[in-house]
Amino acid sequence: MITAVTTFRLPKPLTREEARSIFRSTAPLYRGVPGLFRKTYVLSEDGMTAGGIYFWSSREGAEALYTDAWRARARDKYGADPTVTYFESPVVVDNVAEQTLSDA
Repeated sequence: MITAVTTFRLPKPLTREEARSIFRSTAPLYRGVPGLFRKTYVLSEDGMTAGGIYFWSSREGAEALYTDAWRARARDKYGADPTVTYFESPVVVDNVAEQTLSDA
């Protein structure tokens, strides 16, 4: 499994409610994306950084999403260029499923 972390250093801080409104407006775009297990939206305490944590079946699936069009849409929405960092996720602890997946 691959974890991708996207971040946007914002030009001005967002409140939790502003961020929630923006996040809800884009959330439907991620439903049914091939290879995407889950996306979690994040906002820093000072409201100056927003982003997402994505859990993917493969890096290829992740890279298929983070296109120039995706980057342009993010820039238009947040007023900042996104960064994307990839991580291997060899072990996942899921307390909801009550299991440790060592071969994620």
